[in-house]
Amino acid sequence: ELKELLKREEKVAYVGFEPSGKIHLGHALTIKRMKALQDAGFKIKIFIANLHAYLNGKGTLEELNEIADYNIKCFKALGLSEDTEFILGSDRMSPEYMVRVFQAATQITIQRAQRSMAQVSRDETHNVAEALYPVMQALDIDDLNANVAVGGMEQRKIHMLAREVLPKLGLEVPVCIHIPLIHGTDGSDKMSSSKGNFIAIDDSPKEIKNKVNKSFCPTGVVEDNPVIEMAHYYIFDEHEKMLIERPEKFGGNLELTEEELNDVFSKEELHPMDLKNTVSKYLIEKFAPAREYMETH
Repeated sequence: ELKELLKREEKVAYVGFEPSGKIHLGHALTIKRMKALQDAGFKIKIFIANLHAYLNGKGTLEELNEIADYNIKCFKALGLSEDTEFILGSDRMSPEYMVRVFQAATQITIQRAQRSMAQVSRDETHNVAEALYPVMQALDIDDLNANVAVGGMEQRKIHMLAREVLPKLGLEVPVCIHIPLIHGTDGSDKMSSSKGNFIAIDDSPKEIKNKVNKSFCPTGVVEDNPVIEMAHYYIFDEHEKMLIERPEKFGGNLELTEEELNDVFSKEELHPMDLKNTVSKYLIEKFAPAREYMETH
């Protein structure tokens, strides 16, 4: 389906974000995919889902709108081109949109809506808002004229709901692209500003170094290791080899491919602190343009 879309003259890819306290490495991974789609000829729309965040218990609309302004600045700092369109969810509310939401709601059971929200919902108690959220998200895709919907892996069930229900309303089925969720610095399943286990794109060099140094990084363990993961997504995406600088008494410098890094680390031939120091250095350099943008705009 995506290959067919690429042949079109005009095509739109969108991603939605609930307003978040800080934009971190997890968000940056998604924006990197949006930039790739932009390079492939897609018009990019970034949807700031303030109403969805409200339904998900993330704060008052006033608070969320303030955070949204900061988030948009962060997304621009990550290098999307100037023709990227930023859209606030509450600005799209129209009688026509709500009628389509009601139409879609007649096609979806409460159980199906709740199931699609399993990895997204913040509330442990189930309320009507939890069922409304995925219905609105499905209709957002059509409302934004999007051909491609991008999201984290936790969005898969909502996107599959959209692929089921939109054709029933005579609307185009979107292609869905899902981005891996990166581990928090504490080793938990998901980096999150609410959990405090994140590295923000506008953190100072000192903050990045401190956060990486405190990160969960068990000796000899490669799988589900946040620091190894940072190297995978933010160093080896652009560098064939990673330079690890260390004193001669500790074995001297190493220049490693990703495969070699995983090998020496799993054999406990590389100390976690040497890995952390290296990853910090690369992250500080990688996000220098974003920090500069945030300071000057």
